[in-house]
Amino acid sequence: MGMKRPPGRMLRVGGVPLHVLREGSGPVCVLSAGLGMGWFDWEPVVPLLTEHRTVVRFDRPGLGFSAPAVEPPTAVGEAARIAGVLDALDLPGPATVVGHSLAGFHAEAFARLHPERTAGIILVDGSVEEDVRPIPARDLRTAAAHARGHAVAATGLPRALGPALRRLAVRVSSVKRRDPAPDDLVRRTYGTGRVARALLMENARYYDVAAELEELRAVHPLPPVPVTVLAASPGTGSWLERRWLERQRALADRLDARFEAVAPAGHLVMFDRPQSIAAAVLAMPPVQV
Repeated sequence: MGMKRPPGRMLRVGGVPLHVLREGSGPVCVLSAGLGMGWFDWEPVVPLLTEHRTVVRFDRPGLGFSAPAVEPPTAVGEAARIAGVLDALDLPGPATVVGHSLAGFHAEAFARLHPERTAGIILVDGSVEEDVRPIPARDLRTAAAHARGHAVAATGLPRALGPALRRLAVRVSSVKRRDPAPDDLVRRTYGTGRVARALLMENARYYDVAAELEELRAVHPLPPVPVTVLAASPGTGSWLERRWLERQRALADRLDARFEAVAPAGHLVMFDRPQSIAAAVLAMPPVQV
């Protein structure tokens, strides 16, 4: 028996059919997942918010159930995509944008480029790159990632290995060491060449997006809205963990943000401590629209 149709709907945003979900009511909150992840990775958080917030989730191009990208990801492009999703849902007012990992770059870029549409931002164990500089040969690296993605897809490897690699990545990134996503959903997404290609492209363009955000920081100030940095703290006491918390605290200082170490939690905070994310969202002051 095949899997039932996924929730949500397909909306064309920036020329790409995107899988978008809108649930709940109240002030708007956008949840954007990390590198290679999908709408369903926010599933533990959403029920904690929908009584109080209009919760918007979407799959970036190629991920989850969205159509493939027409161009490689950029910070400006991802900020525009968040705005485009809100436009497609007829939600013009200010939104709180929650970005996990890589999507922390996108959330910050959105706030800097669309200040009038930003009620606040929450960075959930957001990516941090200090003193990053543009890396040479971006177009060459992008073309290589594109070719590699198609080669991997042609071999059938995603179907054979994609779901298992997803499960492994979750186990090493979560203190619960268990993937809450249903097996059929993981197979239907991570078992496809489409998702494998998108994941490889996001990874290939990671430092380019980081460098682009650094340039935006120099030109576009953050609007005077609340910013929260949630940092995962697994509780191992290791040097790596202490260093990561120092880097997250430095990011919070740079953004004049509230800092909170979330423990015990691995990088996938939404699986390990969903209540901490929901509490951060609900602590954002109400916005007069």
